[in-house]
Amino acid sequence: MSKPLHNNICEAQLFERIYKKHAKNLHDFLYYKFGEHLNPQDQVQEAYIKLWQNCSKIAPEKAKSFLFTTANNLMLNVIAHKKVVLKHTKKPQKHATNETPEFVLEEKEYHLKLQNAINNLTEAQRVAFLMNRVEGKRFKEIAELLDISVKGVEKRIYGALKKLREEIDEI
Repeated sequence: MSKPLHNNICEAQLFERIYKKHAKNLHDFLYYKFGEHLNPQDQVQEAYIKLWQNCSKIAPEKAKSFLFTTANNLMLNVIAHKKVVLKHTKKPQKHATNETPEFVLEEKEYHLKLQNAINNLTEAQRVAFLMNRVEGKRFKEIAELLDISVKGVEKRIYGALKKLREEIDEI
C-alpha cells in the first residue's frame, strides 16, 4: 500500500486539483437533484469555501465525500428556508381585533374629548403638559427650555391635569 504524497488540502496546488476534479460533477449533481432555481453554482462555491475553512481537518481522500455532503446539506437548507418563507407568506394576516365596535367608538370619542380638553388649556399649560407627557421631558428640562423655574413648570402641569380631569370625567 503506497503512502499519499499530500496529506494537507490546505496546499494550494492540491486544493486547486480537487476543485478542477470535482467542481463540474458537484454542480451537475446539484443541478440534476434540485434544479437551476436554487443556484447550484452558489452552493458549489459555498461547499468549497467550507472545505477550505476545514482543510486541515479533512484528508484528501475524504474531500469528495465532504464536498458532496456539504453541498447537498446547503441545498436542503435553502429549500427549508424557502418553505418557511412560503409558509409565512401564505399565512393570512390578522386584520380582526378582539375589540368590540362599541369599544372602538368609545375610544374615538374619548380621543376627541382629550384633544378638545388639551386645546382648551392655556398656551403655557399646554406647552408644559405636552413637553412632559408626549416628549417625556423632565420638569427641570422644561424649565430650562422655557426659561422659568421648576416650580413654575410644576404649577403649569398640575393646573393642566386639573383642568383635564374636570373636562374629561373618565380620567
